[in-house]
Amino acid sequence: MRWTQRGRRALIATAMAAVVGGGGVAVGAAAFGPAAAEPSPVPAAAPAPAGTPASASYAAVVREVLPSVVLIRTPSGLGSGVVLDTKGNIVTNAHVAGDATSFEVQVAGQAEPRPARLVGTYPPDDLAVIRADDPSGLRPARFGDSSRAQAGDVVLAIGNPLGLSGSVTEGIISATGRAVTEPAAPGSPAATLPDAIQTSAPINPGNSGGALVNSSGEVIGIPTLAAASPQSGAQAQGIGFAIPSNLARDIARQLITSGKVTNSHRAAIGAQVATVTGADGAPAGTGVVAVTPGGPADQAGIRAGDVIRSFGDTPTPDAESLTQVLAGARPGQSVTLTVARGDQTLTPEVRLGELPGS
Repeated sequence: MRWTQRGRRALIATAMAAVVGGGGVAVGAAAFGPAAAEPSPVPAAAPAPAGTPASASYAAVVREVLPSVVLIRTPSGLGSGVVLDTKGNIVTNAHVAGDATSFEVQVAGQAEPRPARLVGTYPPDDLAVIRADDPSGLRPARFGDSSRAQAGDVVLAIGNPLGLSGSVTEGIISATGRAVTEPAAPGSPAATLPDAIQTSAPINPGNSGGALVNSSGEVIGIPTLAAASPQSGAQAQGIGFAIPSNLARDIARQLITSGKVTNSHRAAIGAQVATVTGADGAPAGTGVVAVTPGGPADQAGIRAGDVIRSFGDTPTPDAESLTQVLAGARPGQSVTLTVARGDQTLTPEVRLGELPGS
């Protein structure tokens, strides 16, 4: 059975990132190879970090959160999910849901799984919502304000790594505002996630879609992947990423309300792009493959065949660079592009649009 967890391979960038509007490539700046499996975490809170009194325990936090984190089974793998409300809505990763429309969910400590069905999915943010047919006994999680999370905060990752129901790992928030590009997987295209929370809490296969919680028992993130070393391919110790809870709740609310995302909050130029390679095979710029009629690029006079050399002051030697720099931008923002068209160098000003919803 395949484990639906992107810990096998992660692409990391230290700056913000976003996918290109109107389609196109969404790949990170640094590639990390396949990760080796880590030892399974024990189903209990890990020891307190250095400097914390030896008597400190997160048992009360675990007891509070555990009933809100479920095991999700699909025809092709396993993952985790977090209960949103009393109606049985559960948020998880789009790559956990994959192509499935029906699921089984199981609460820690309960022997019998219950059927669930897909409500909606939004691959650009790697988020999906499923709904249990029988919501009885499902306890909604308490969600915190992820914008208040800061480096050094103690966090717990709660999920079902390797199918070990209700497992807990412990760490700290290592950084916020990371840009992470996930590789494509069966049923889930590549996705660039802006504003990801980096954590040292181990994220193992099966943790995807679970809960990253603070010491108050509030869910502040949805774990989605772990990094791997580009040299050895082994999973990088203590480098995992979670989707901020504020984003997860917003996208989930839209999926529950209308079955699709109507406001992505993400900037787009309205063009399909691809990396242009030179005669030596090295990247030579971001080529425009197609332009969305009436979109930002079209209105700025950009044409198919143009090559985008820079976005503002940031060089864009390949399509990946453009996806990353777009993450730091917002819809409605104006930016000057440097564009090569044959022997000409143009500097059109583009008013950014919004990445279309699902």
